[in-house]
Amino acid sequence: MKRIKFLYGIFCTSALLISVSCVKDMTEEVVSSKNDNTPSSKLISTSTNAVEGQLLVYFDDEAIESIESSVTRSGNTRTGINKFDNILDRIGVKSIQRLFPVTAKHEERTRQAGLHKWYIVSFDESVDLDKAAADMAEISEVSYVQFNTRLSLIDGNQSAREQEAVPLSGSGDEQFNDPGLVYQWHYINNGNTEIYSKIKAGADVNCKEAWKLCTGDPRIVVAIVDDAVKYDHPDLAANMWTNEAEINGSDNSDDDGNGYSDDKYGYNFVLNTGKLDLRANFDASHGTHVAGTVSAVNNNGEGGCGIAGGSGNNDGVKLMSCQIFRYNPATGKTEGGSVDVVSRAIKYAADNGASIIQCSFGITAGNVTSDSTYSTVYSAEKQAVDYFASTSNCEALEGGLTIFAAGNDMIGMSGYPGAYTDFISVTAMSCDYTPAYYTNYGPACNIAAPGGDECQSLLETAYRSSMSAVYSTLTNGRYGYMQGTSMACPHVSGVAALGLSYALQLGKKFTRKEFYTMLLTSVNDIDQYCTGTKQYINNVGSVSTLNLSQYKGQMGTGYLDAFRMLMNIRGITCIPIVPKNDIQTFDVQPYLSNSDTELKISKVEISKEDMEKLGITQNITIFNNKMLIKCTKTGSAIIKITFTAGTNSNNGMNGMSVTKEFALVSRNSHANNGGWL
Repeated sequence: MKRIKFLYGIFCTSALLISVSCVKDMTEEVVSSKNDNTPSSKLISTSTNAVEGQLLVYFDDEAIESIESSVTRSGNTRTGINKFDNILDRIGVKSIQRLFPVTAKHEERTRQAGLHKWYIVSFDESVDLDKAAADMAEISEVSYVQFNTRLSLIDGNQSAREQEAVPLSGSGDEQFNDPGLVYQWHYINNGNTEIYSKIKAGADVNCKEAWKLCTGDPRIVVAIVDDAVKYDHPDLAANMWTNEAEINGSDNSDDDGNGYSDDKYGYNFVLNTGKLDLRANFDASHGTHVAGTVSAVNNNGEGGCGIAGGSGNNDGVKLMSCQIFRYNPATGKTEGGSVDVVSRAIKYAADNGASIIQCSFGITAGNVTSDSTYSTVYSAEKQAVDYFASTSNCEALEGGLTIFAAGNDMIGMSGYPGAYTDFISVTAMSCDYTPAYYTNYGPACNIAAPGGDECQSLLETAYRSSMSAVYSTLTNGRYGYMQGTSMACPHVSGVAALGLSYALQLGKKFTRKEFYTMLLTSVNDIDQYCTGTKQYINNVGSVSTLNLSQYKGQMGTGYLDAFRMLMNIRGITCIPIVPKNDIQTFDVQPYLSNSDTELKISKVEISKEDMEKLGITQNITIFNNKMLIKCTKTGSAIIKITFTAGTNSNNGMNGMSVTKEFALVSRNSHANNGGWL
């Protein structure tokens, strides 16, 4: 088995977790200083780990007209504000330009959001950043000066592993012909112990039933804000977002006037070029692996599947590559990730049609511990995310969805930006329902999804493999395993994209808050598995024991279920059932609205196919206005229940019959909310 060095994450983890060296007390000091009107109150964050020779400046309204005309006339070296220009002379100005490029198509809403007032000043790298920032803050026309914090990846020895040379037996009823689907327990978990001896059926996102209703829609665009996506991968190429106006992609011109040249599949914000930075090695597999989980092409006889990858008929959701990191093999270091790079990438996604930003990066949990601190210290980035959230690029949704990894720090809180109240933060689950050992948990964590836990299979003598991690696409055009909240996050983005696709299919539209509510209640219970202990391999390579009880009630609302999400989109109530060999009695009344509580069940209908699938060998019967069901297998199905509204008489005077659809969801665990709205 070939190991490929991968530089992101701690041992056995792979989320792009940004390590910000400015400590919590420094950031809190910055936030508290905003309460006064002194020049120091204009300084955002600190110079620690900031890009040398650069500052981000936010000017006030009165100064903008002068700055815009002066920057144009001077060739980007003057603002027209004499005192500020004197500072530029002293620090050896190289350029001053808008952080967010001018684009005719989006300029009006850019200005409405105030983003046109952000400028990036580049100057001599030997200049003292603190002194330059303090001098700029003295100028009355300056509202804020933000250090361009360099966000560096945590070093580690996580390996992306190519596909195991281990044949696996499938269930025989796979919906798609992709040979790698049998490795993707995180989509459809049949409890195959060839993957891991203690694997549990149902520890997945329940794609099997969801795919019978919807597989994606090319009108939905998901921006992968990460390192580059291998756009020509045989399992990704057909689902890549393509900027048709830049179809040539190599003439160094901005053909569509969006402010970026040659952005055919997205943009490389690290090197400011339309050429995505792809290499023949695996130092950049992260974005490609994430993208495959969202929308690898389904049913093409190639590799694995994507949650919203379509049915093989060019109907998968589209992937936009917004590159914010690159590994430089010459220096052995990761570049990019600074505030200006991230901010531009997120705004680009909004302006070019994305409805979801998939973000497997974040600040190490504990470095920022409040929404107010994040909003202040990362002001430009936060404003860019707000801009994305307010931009509607899909007929089924008002606004955009922001989904982040919670972090791999094993810390009892989410890392930011995911921790921000208005963003979704995703924790990671293993193939046996237990929390993945590396996952963050606790405050600001919203929902769990499969992130894999390679240690589970590696610790078993007979299972020296990576198959309990997440299987997806790699940059060499092949496939392999990775794990982390980075891998859990695209499961949520994929299900969100599938939900939007289904909403388009049904002609429905939701507000951002409504959609988030549906997503976060489309879950099953994980708390019952937060008990006892599990072993893992720590960052020095030895075996440690983890107490699982600390995760109870701390992983979010539950673990994500794609079928429940589509039922919420459809407006169908889910009736949860735990598979048993005994007949169970179900009262439907709790799943009806208050106005329906006088309805009497007269008939229950379910197809023979669904009966076989759920292990229902006897017809569902009715007794005392309740359903009697013997369900022995996990799965999901649509049932139709006919009610009588009103009372029947003996002489032919009858109540009206009404029929409602419900989703019968048979799982080993269920969340308290029942999975319905």
